[in-house]
Amino acid sequence: MPTVTVVPLPPLPEIKPGDDLAALIAQAWWELAAASNDLAPRRNDVLVVTQKAVSKAEGKLVDLTTITPRPEAMEFAEKWDRDARQVEVVLRESTEVLKFERGIVISRTKHGFVCANAGVDASNTGRKDIVTLLPDDPDQSAREIRDRLPALLDIPADLAPAVIISDSFGRPWRFGIMDVALGVAGIEPLIDLRDTPDADGRIMHSTIVAIADEICSAAELAAGKSSRQPVVLVRGVEFNNRGQSEPSVQREVVMPTEMDLFK
Repeated sequence: MPTVTVVPLPPLPEIKPGDDLAALIAQAWWELAAASNDLAPRRNDVLVVTQKAVSKAEGKLVDLTTITPRPEAMEFAEKWDRDARQVEVVLRESTEVLKFERGIVISRTKHGFVCANAGVDASNTGRKDIVTLLPDDPDQSAREIRDRLPALLDIPADLAPAVIISDSFGRPWRFGIMDVALGVAGIEPLIDLRDTPDADGRIMHSTIVAIADEICSAAELAAGKSSRQPVVLVRGVEFNNRGQSEPSVQREVVMPTEMDLFK
Protein backbone atom coordinates (compact mmCIF):
# COMPACT_ATOMS: atom_id res chain seq x y z
CA MET A 1 0.00 0.00 0.00
CA PRO A 2 1.17 3.57 -0.61
CA THR A 3 2.84 5.10 2.43
CA VAL A 4 3.10 8.78 3.27
CA THR A 5 6.14 9.79 5.31
CA VAL A 6 6.02 13.05 7.26
CA VAL A 7 9.21 14.05 9.09
CA PRO A 8 10.16 17.43 10.58
CA LEU A 9 13.63 18.66 9.68
CA PRO A 10 15.87 19.40 12.70
CA PRO A 11 15.15 22.69 14.50
CA LEU A 12 16.40 25.85 12.85
CA PRO A 13 18.08 28.66 14.79
CA GLU A 14 15.97 31.71 15.63
CA ILE A 15 15.44 33.31 12.24
CA LYS A 16 16.21 36.99 11.80
CA PRO A 17 15.52 39.41 8.95
CA GLY A 18 17.99 38.84 6.14
CA ASP A 19 18.82 35.26 7.11
CA ASP A 20 19.32 32.86 4.22
CA LEU A 21 16.32 30.63 4.85
CA ALA A 22 17.03 28.33 1.89
CA ALA A 23 20.56 27.69 3.20
CA LEU A 24 19.24 27.00 6.70
CA ILE A 25 16.73 24.53 5.27
CA ALA A 26 19.41 22.78 3.21
CA GLN A 27 21.69 22.46 6.24
CA ALA A 28 18.85 20.99 8.32
CA TRP A 29 18.05 18.49 5.56
CA TRP A 30 21.71 17.46 5.40
CA GLU A 31 21.58 16.81 9.15
CA LEU A 32 18.42 14.75 8.76
CA ALA A 33 19.91 12.70 5.91
CA ALA A 34 23.11 12.14 7.89
CA ALA A 35 21.06 10.62 10.69
CA SER A 36 18.91 8.57 8.31
CA ASN A 37 20.11 8.07 4.75
CA ASP A 38 16.59 7.07 3.67
CA LEU A 39 15.55 10.69 4.18
CA ALA A 40 18.00 12.16 1.68
CA PRO A 41 16.30 14.10 -1.14
CA ARG A 42 14.24 12.08 -3.59
CA ARG A 43 12.11 12.88 -6.58
CA ASN A 44 8.63 14.21 -5.69
CA ASP A 45 9.54 15.22 -2.16
CA VAL A 46 7.61 18.14 -0.66
CA LEU A 47 8.93 20.61 1.90
CA VAL A 48 6.36 22.49 3.96
CA VAL A 49 7.75 25.73 5.41
CA THR A 50 5.80 27.75 7.95
CA GLN A 51 4.80 31.30 7.13
CA LYS A 52 6.41 32.49 10.36
CA ALA A 53 9.87 31.34 9.24
CA VAL A 54 9.45 32.98 5.84
CA SER A 55 8.10 36.23 7.27
CA LYS A 56 10.97 36.53 9.74
CA ALA A 57 13.60 35.94 7.05
CA GLU A 58 11.91 38.46 4.75
CA GLY A 59 11.69 41.07 7.49
CA LYS A 60 7.90 41.11 7.61
CA LEU A 61 7.93 42.23 11.24
CA VAL A 62 6.32 45.16 13.02
CA ASP A 63 7.51 46.63 16.31
CA LEU A 64 4.33 47.50 18.17
CA THR A 65 6.13 50.20 20.16
CA THR A 66 6.21 52.24 16.92
CA ILE A 67 2.46 51.97 16.30
CA THR A 68 -0.08 54.64 17.18
CA PRO A 69 -3.56 53.10 17.06
CA ARG A 70 -6.55 54.95 15.64
CA PRO A 71 -9.55 55.64 17.91
CA GLU A 72 -11.52 52.76 16.38
CA ALA A 73 -8.74 50.29 17.26
CA MET A 74 -8.45 51.70 20.78
CA GLU A 75 -12.18 51.42 21.41
CA PHE A 76 -12.30 47.85 20.10
CA ALA A 77 -9.23 46.83 22.13
CA GLU A 78 -10.56 48.28 25.36
CA LYS A 79 -13.92 46.58 24.97
CA TRP A 80 -12.51 43.16 24.19
CA ASP A 81 -9.19 43.21 26.13
CA ARG A 82 -6.99 43.32 23.04
CA ASP A 83 -3.76 45.16 22.26
CA ALA A 84 -4.84 48.31 20.42
CA ARG A 85 -1.52 48.50 18.61
CA GLN A 86 -1.95 45.02 17.19
CA VAL A 87 -5.54 45.79 16.19
CA GLU A 88 -4.20 48.83 14.34
CA VAL A 89 -1.70 46.69 12.43
CA VAL A 90 -4.49 44.26 11.53
CA LEU A 91 -6.59 47.10 10.12
CA ARG A 92 -3.63 48.36 8.11
CA GLU A 93 -3.05 44.90 6.63
CA SER A 94 -6.71 44.46 5.68
CA THR A 95 -8.15 45.45 2.34
CA GLU A 96 -11.65 44.70 3.64
CA VAL A 97 -12.90 44.06 7.18
CA LEU A 98 -15.67 41.47 7.09
CA LYS A 99 -16.30 41.06 10.84
CA PHE A 100 -15.19 43.43 13.60
CA GLU A 101 -17.03 42.28 16.67
CA ARG A 102 -16.86 40.06 19.79
CA GLY A 103 -13.11 40.59 19.93
CA ILE A 104 -12.58 39.04 16.52
CA VAL A 105 -11.38 40.65 13.30
CA ILE A 106 -12.06 38.69 10.14
CA SER A 107 -10.68 40.45 7.10
CA ARG A 108 -9.50 40.07 3.54
CA THR A 109 -5.80 40.60 2.92
CA LYS A 110 -4.17 42.09 -0.16
CA HIS A 111 -3.50 38.49 -1.29
CA GLY A 112 -7.24 37.76 -1.21
CA PHE A 113 -7.01 35.48 1.85
CA VAL A 114 -9.94 35.73 4.28
CA CYS A 115 -8.64 35.01 7.76
CA ALA A 116 -8.50 36.13 11.36
CA ASN A 117 -6.45 39.27 12.05
CA ALA A 118 -5.25 39.57 8.43
CA GLY A 119 -2.56 37.02 9.28
CA VAL A 120 -0.94 39.33 11.85
CA ASP A 121 0.52 37.10 14.58
CA ALA A 122 2.33 37.71 17.87
CA SER A 123 3.16 34.07 18.66
CA ASN A 124 6.65 32.60 18.30
CA THR A 125 8.18 35.88 17.18
CA GLY A 126 11.18 35.63 19.48
CA ARG A 127 10.63 39.10 20.98
CA LYS A 128 7.99 40.90 23.01
CA ASP A 129 6.02 43.60 21.16
CA ILE A 130 6.85 42.12 17.77
CA VAL A 131 4.25 40.77 15.35
CA THR A 132 4.73 39.10 12.01
CA LEU A 133 2.89 39.91 8.80
CA LEU A 134 2.19 37.58 5.90
CA PRO A 135 4.84 37.50 3.15
CA ASP A 136 4.16 39.95 0.33
CA ASP A 137 3.96 37.12 -2.22
CA PRO A 138 3.95 33.62 -0.68
CA ASP A 139 4.05 31.95 -4.11
CA GLN A 140 7.21 33.88 -4.96
CA SER A 141 8.69 33.03 -1.56
CA ALA A 142 8.12 29.34 -2.26
CA ARG A 143 9.66 29.63 -5.73
CA GLU A 144 12.77 31.38 -4.43
CA ILE A 145 13.40 28.67 -1.85
CA ARG A 146 12.79 25.88 -4.35
CA ASP A 147 14.99 27.43 -7.02
CA ARG A 148 17.99 27.58 -4.69
CA LEU A 149 17.74 24.16 -3.07
CA PRO A 150 19.30 22.01 -5.84
CA ALA A 151 22.60 23.92 -5.67
CA LEU A 152 22.55 24.06 -1.88
CA LEU A 153 21.80 20.33 -1.61
CA ASP A 154 24.10 19.36 -4.51
CA ILE A 155 21.32 17.55 -6.34
CA PRO A 156 20.11 17.75 -9.96
CA ALA A 157 17.55 20.45 -10.68
CA ASP A 158 14.93 17.85 -11.55
CA LEU A 159 15.12 16.56 -7.96
CA ALA A 160 14.16 19.93 -6.51
CA PRO A 161 11.44 19.35 -3.94
CA ALA A 162 8.10 21.04 -4.20
CA VAL A 163 7.79 23.81 -1.61
CA ILE A 164 4.65 24.93 0.20
CA ILE A 165 4.39 27.93 2.52
CA SER A 166 1.86 27.12 5.27
CA ASP A 167 -0.14 29.00 7.88
CA SER A 168 -2.93 28.23 10.35
CA PHE A 169 -6.46 29.26 9.40
CA GLY A 170 -9.87 28.76 10.94
CA ARG A 171 -12.87 27.36 9.04
CA PRO A 172 -16.43 28.68 8.72
CA TRP A 173 -18.82 27.04 11.19
CA ARG A 174 -16.16 24.80 12.78
CA PHE A 175 -14.09 25.28 15.93
CA GLY A 176 -10.33 24.92 15.72
CA ILE A 177 -7.61 25.77 13.26
CA MET A 178 -5.70 23.79 10.67
CA ASP A 179 -2.75 24.51 8.42
CA VAL A 180 -3.33 25.53 4.82
CA ALA A 181 -1.16 26.59 1.90
CA LEU A 182 -0.39 30.27 1.32
CA GLY A 183 2.10 29.72 -1.51
CA VAL A 184 3.37 26.87 -3.65
CA ALA A 185 6.19 26.02 -6.04
CA GLY A 186 6.58 22.82 -7.99
CA ILE A 187 3.15 21.49 -7.02
CA GLU A 188 -0.34 22.26 -8.24
CA PRO A 189 -2.37 23.29 -5.19
CA LEU A 190 -5.54 21.60 -6.44
CA ILE A 191 -6.38 18.25 -8.00
CA ASP A 192 -9.44 18.57 -10.23
CA LEU A 193 -11.45 15.33 -10.25
CA ARG A 194 -14.43 16.73 -12.10
CA ASP A 195 -15.58 14.64 -15.06
CA THR A 196 -13.83 11.55 -13.68
CA PRO A 197 -15.63 8.48 -12.27
CA ASP A 198 -15.88 7.70 -8.56
CA ALA A 199 -15.50 4.15 -7.18
CA ASP A 200 -19.01 3.31 -8.36
CA GLY A 201 -18.47 4.67 -11.84
CA ARG A 202 -20.51 7.83 -11.29
CA ILE A 203 -19.06 10.94 -12.91
CA MET A 204 -18.04 13.54 -10.35
CA HIS A 205 -19.14 17.08 -11.14
CA SER A 206 -17.76 19.25 -8.33
CA THR A 207 -14.92 17.40 -6.57
CA ILE A 208 -11.70 19.39 -6.40
CA VAL A 209 -9.16 18.23 -3.82
CA ALA A 210 -7.12 20.88 -1.97
CA ILE A 211 -3.98 18.73 -2.01
CA ALA A 212 -1.59 21.48 -0.88
CA ASP A 213 -3.79 22.27 2.13
CA GLU A 214 -3.97 18.58 3.03
CA ILE A 215 -0.18 18.28 2.90
CA CYS A 216 0.16 21.33 5.17
CA SER A 217 -2.14 19.84 7.77
CA ALA A 218 -0.21 16.57 7.73
CA ALA A 219 3.02 18.53 8.23
CA GLU A 220 1.56 20.42 11.19
CA LEU A 221 0.60 17.14 12.86
CA ALA A 222 4.23 16.06 12.71
CA ALA A 223 5.85 19.34 13.78
CA GLY A 224 3.32 20.91 16.14
CA LYS A 225 3.08 24.59 16.99
CA SER A 226 6.05 25.16 19.30
CA SER A 227 8.75 22.67 18.28
CA ARG A 228 10.99 25.22 16.51
CA GLN A 229 10.86 22.84 13.55
CA PRO A 230 9.32 25.07 10.88
CA VAL A 231 10.18 22.81 7.93
CA VAL A 232 8.67 19.38 7.34
CA LEU A 233 9.51 16.78 4.70
CA VAL A 234 6.47 15.06 3.20
CA ARG A 235 7.09 12.07 0.97
CA GLY A 236 4.79 9.63 -0.80
CA VAL A 237 1.97 11.99 -1.82
CA GLU A 238 0.96 11.90 -5.47
CA PHE A 239 0.70 15.39 -6.88
CA ASN A 240 0.86 17.21 -10.20
CA ASN A 241 3.84 19.33 -11.22
CA ARG A 242 3.66 21.52 -14.29
CA GLY A 243 7.39 21.74 -14.73
CA GLN A 244 8.35 25.23 -15.84
CA SER A 245 4.95 26.87 -15.25
CA GLU A 246 4.18 28.58 -11.98
CA PRO A 247 1.22 27.29 -9.96
CA SER A 248 -0.24 29.78 -7.50
CA VAL A 249 -2.43 29.67 -4.42
CA GLN A 250 -3.55 33.25 -4.99
CA ARG A 251 -4.66 32.61 -8.57
CA GLU A 252 -6.02 29.08 -8.24
CA VAL A 253 -7.23 28.54 -4.68
CA VAL A 254 -8.53 31.91 -3.50
CA MET A 255 -12.19 32.07 -4.51
CA PRO A 256 -13.26 35.18 -6.46
CA THR A 257 -15.43 37.47 -4.37
CA GLU A 258 -18.33 37.13 -6.80
CA MET A 259 -18.48 33.40 -5.90
CA ASP A 260 -18.39 34.00 -2.14
CA LEU A 261 -21.38 32.27 -0.51
CA PHE A 262 -20.58 33.66 2.95
CA LYS A 263 -21.05 37.35 2.18
